[in-house]
Amino acid sequence: MERRTMLAATAAFALSALNLPDAEAITRRVATAPANALRVGAGEVAAIRQMTRTLGDTAAEYGGAHARRLAVQYLADNVGPWLNGRYTENTGRALFAAASELVHLCGWMVQDEGNDDHHQGLAQRYYAHAFALAEEAREPEPAATALRGMATQAIDLGPRGRAVALRLSEKCVEYADRLEEPKAVAYYQTTLADAAALDGDQQLARTALAKSQNAIERATAAPGESWASHFSTGRWAHHSGMILARLGDLDSAREHLQHALDVHGLDRRRSRAIVLGDLGHVHLRQGDLDGALAAWGDFVDCAEGVQSVRITDALTDLRVRLTRYDKAPGVAELDGRAAALL
Repeated sequence: MERRTMLAATAAFALSALNLPDAEAITRRVATAPANALRVGAGEVAAIRQMTRTLGDTAAEYGGAHARRLAVQYLADNVGPWLNGRYTENTGRALFAAASELVHLCGWMVQDEGNDDHHQGLAQRYYAHAFALAEEAREPEPAATALRGMATQAIDLGPRGRAVALRLSEKCVEYADRLEEPKAVAYYQTTLADAAALDGDQQLARTALAKSQNAIERATAAPGESWASHFSTGRWAHHSGMILARLGDLDSAREHLQHALDVHGLDRRRSRAIVLGDLGHVHLRQGDLDGALAAWGDFVDCAEGVQSVRITDALTDLRVRLTRYDKAPGVAELDGRAAALL
């Protein structure tokens, strides 16, 4: 009963976050800032963005648990005083947008650190604040990304979160209509496809997936300034593969996951490990134990040193599934390696 109550409260909070922003907050701050307040300019905005990139790179490589406390400390000690400082309206909007990206990163890190109610609730509050900051800055992309964070949490809840996941994903796509960056459009359309697949709406899922593919095919390989610039073709292939698996198209799912690994490489240890774990599961669902063991062997190699709940869950899932095949060659050795990481 407590768990069901928590889920209901989580869903209600996610939807209520859409009403949080105050469109005039920055204008009021500019008008009422005391003369002796800390002066903030373009240099502070650039510093936040550089720190967000640096901490984000570390988290993407080794998991959210590695750098979250550093990010939170920087947010509290540096960014907080700057938000309460003195600046022009244009600088204020850039400052709020940069702060939104850092707050979102903190949410992603805590979501990646633990799957219990405390971590997930805290992540949701970060996402809600990131959304409010982005809306106050009038920046649609970080606002959509914050909504996507809450949408993925709802997707992870399974059937009980599907209605909220779908609504939040639809809002992400509404924001994407204001954007020109193809990677951002692909990012949010893929989220909508995932939520629609969870909701059992195959037509909407495939339509959104096709739109995401059209967008990612227009994207350039070079990294850009967009908050969604990390959403490479390889990451798109991974997400699309898992959506196709949810839709029951295992052959296409396997092809997409293998494509993500072979053609696009995936440049982060955490990302590559997650794809390998997912690929092993798809092989197993197809009755290909040898293929599953090969993918999972590479997964265990790649997962070493990564602190992420996604990795922990995948290792636990792997070990449970291997109990069906405990007499097969290589299973005991792989299970022991997975157990050592846990």
